[in-house]
Amino acid sequence: MPRFFVSRDAIADGIVTLKGDDAHHLSRSLRMAVGERITVCDMQKTEYECELTAFLPDCVQARVLSSVACDTEPPYHVHVFQALPKGDKLDSVIQKAVECGAAELTTFESERCVVRAKDGAEDKKVERRNRIALEAAKQSGRGMIPEVHPTVRFSDAIEAAKKADIPLFCYEGDGTPPLPEVLKAIRKRLPADRTPTVAVVIGSEGGFSLREAQAAEEAGLFPVGLGKRILRTETAASFVLACLVYEMELSK
Repeated sequence: MPRFFVSRDAIADGIVTLKGDDAHHLSRSLRMAVGERITVCDMQKTEYECELTAFLPDCVQARVLSSVACDTEPPYHVHVFQALPKGDKLDSVIQKAVECGAAELTTFESERCVVRAKDGAEDKKVERRNRIALEAAKQSGRGMIPEVHPTVRFSDAIEAAKKADIPLFCYEGDGTPPLPEVLKAIRKRLPADRTPTVAVVIGSEGGFSLREAQAAEEAGLFPVGLGKRILRTETAASFVLACLVYEMELSK
């Protein structure tokens, strides 16, 4: 069933009003008709089964048949911090991160990044990246649309990441404790009745410099290893998120 996201004020008196691209997609691309059904999410973790009732010049309307709490969101809030990769790798990172449960994604520039954010082009790039997140959220049945933020400096990323309950700095240096070990140790100290926040910091193709690793640890982030094999930068985020799903969602 096609899935759409609307703001809460688009739902009134049992009627959902879809405008703009969503209305065009319903009528022109999907060629749906009155009587067919869609799923609508209000971005506040409630989803509605709706029946299409009217195709108007500037909108499409649907009648709410039922509503349920969305159960597809993980029991934690994950913010992925991804160093800018080369080429179109970031598209894949965003898509897979959303599918695996990320709630936010921020790109940053590190010492070994080949790609740099360009003045004047960032707004359009962020807009495009958020469209990728939206489509991935629809495809994977998310209850909210993860947000992709503008690119920041490494120091800004660390400052933001350290505020999380579980701030993870993915680093392949010798002696780095494995991710499961760190996760278990931190979770024991967290209250059981709250939704934990998680930060996952991923480096670029060249990884992090020793200076950056030291700065992250001094800021309070936890260096974690991701196994004996070296992962590509476009693989690391989804790998960590999958581990989080297993440890904090599927293993309960």
